Amino acid sequence: MMLVLSASGATAAPGDSRAMGDVVNRFFAAYRTVEVSDGIPDAKVRPKYEPFITPALDQLLIEGDRAEARYARATNNDSPPLLEGDVFTSNFEGATSYTVGACAAAGKAGSCKVELVYDESKSDNRHAGPPDKPVKWTDTVYLVLTDKGWRIDDVGYGAGFDFGNKGRLTEELKWAIAESKKPQTP
Repeated sequence: MMLVLSASGATAAPGDSRAMGDVVNRFFAAYRTVEVSDGIPDAKVRPKYEPFITPALDQLLIEGDRAEARYARATNNDSPPLLEGDVFTSNFEGATSYTVGACAAAGKAGSCKVELVYDESKSDNRHAGPPDKPVKWTDTVYLVLTDKGWRIDDVGYGAGFDFGNKGRLTEELKWAIAESKKPQTP
């Protein structure tokens, strides 16, 4: 079944798992070019992700970046960022490789499972001594069919690591935005 979006004249098949997988692959290709352990992407990094994400997620990233700046000013830069490490995967250190798995759509919403690996021997974040064994997990990337095609709207963290991200990316960003507006005590 084809869906015709009359506002833009664009045509897309909501069940087109290949199109969804392509967007997720291109997103993670851009992800691999960025230092991912820096928290919320700033205005210099965000343009690498913008072709693959929804305007709503882009706006949350913009607001999250502003929240980090507001929080840093309120704490005189003495505190760590509200969101540290990689925000796009479950693992604080990020992922060194990925494989986009099964994608499924229901109307204008879709999701893709992404198998991720963090291999310290392939990372810039090595510690002294022999590298730890590679860590593997699966996160879920949620997409929305827009007038420009499928775009990433959220990430569901699936690993459950003790020191990793939990829940969803959008929840974490909304928390950071709200937290930055609270009065900070010295």
